[in-house]
Amino acid sequence: MNLQTPPTINHSPLRVIAITGCDGSGKSTLATNLVNHLSSQGATELIYLGQSSGRIGEWFCNLPFIGVPFGRYLLSKSARVHDQPSTPQGNVTTLVIYLLSCWRAVKFRRMLVKCKKGTLLITDRYPQAEVAGFRFDGPQLAKSQGGNYWVRMLRNREQKLYRWMASFPPVLLIRLDIDAETAHSRKPDHAISALREKISVIPHLTFNGAHILDLDGRRPAGQILDESLSAIRSSLSDSHS
Repeated sequence: MNLQTPPTINHSPLRVIAITGCDGSGKSTLATNLVNHLSSQGATELIYLGQSSGRIGEWFCNLPFIGVPFGRYLLSKSARVHDQPSTPQGNVTTLVIYLLSCWRAVKFRRMLVKCKKGTLLITDRYPQAEVAGFRFDGPQLAKSQGGNYWVRMLRNREQKLYRWMASFPPVLLIRLDIDAETAHSRKPDHAISALREKISVIPHLTFNGAHILDLDGRRPAGQILDESLSAIRSSLSDSHS
C-alpha cells in the first residue's frame, strides 16, 4: 500500500549515514566496519532504527510462565497485518503495533539528540513514509483497512510519526542491493517470499529526497567499505560548505 506523498524536506540533512537494504544484503557488516574506521576521526556511534519487533518478542519469550505464548502471539499478530491487510485489526493488535512504532520514534529522538552534540551516527535501517509496512521500515498500521475509532486514530497517529521521522533526511543513505537467492543463503531463517518483496520495493524508495548511494551487496565487503567511505567524506564535506 502506497501512502500519501511524503513530506517536503523541512530539515537540513542530519549528520547521519543510514544503511538500508534487504535482510542478508550486508547492512550490519557495513555498519560495523564504518564505525570501526570512522571512530578514529571523531565521535561515531551505531544505532539500530528497526522497529525491534523480533527483539521485543524475544524479550517477552524470556518472561516466566506467559512469556513464550505471549511473545509468539504478539509477533503473529504483527505479521498478520502485513500478510492480511484487508482483515480488520483488533484493539490489542493495533495497540501493540502502534507501541512498536512509538519505540522506533523514541530511538529516533535519541538519535537527534546525539546529532546535536556532533556525534556522527551510523544507522542500520531508516524510517520512511512512502510505502506501508514494517518490512520496508514504514508504518505498519497503514497496511490495514477499516476498524473502529480507536484503530483509525492509532493508524493516523502512527502515520504522523513516520512522516515526522522522514522529514529528517540523512546526509547520506547507502542502499545495498542483492538478489533473493543470495539473501536467502545468508538468512535461511527468512521466508524467500518476504525477501523478494523487500527487494522489489526498497530500490524505489526515495527517503524524502535523501542523497542515495546504491551499492551491490554481493561484492567483497572491503570494496563496499571503500566506496562507502569515499562517499561519506564527500557528503560530509559538502554539508559543511
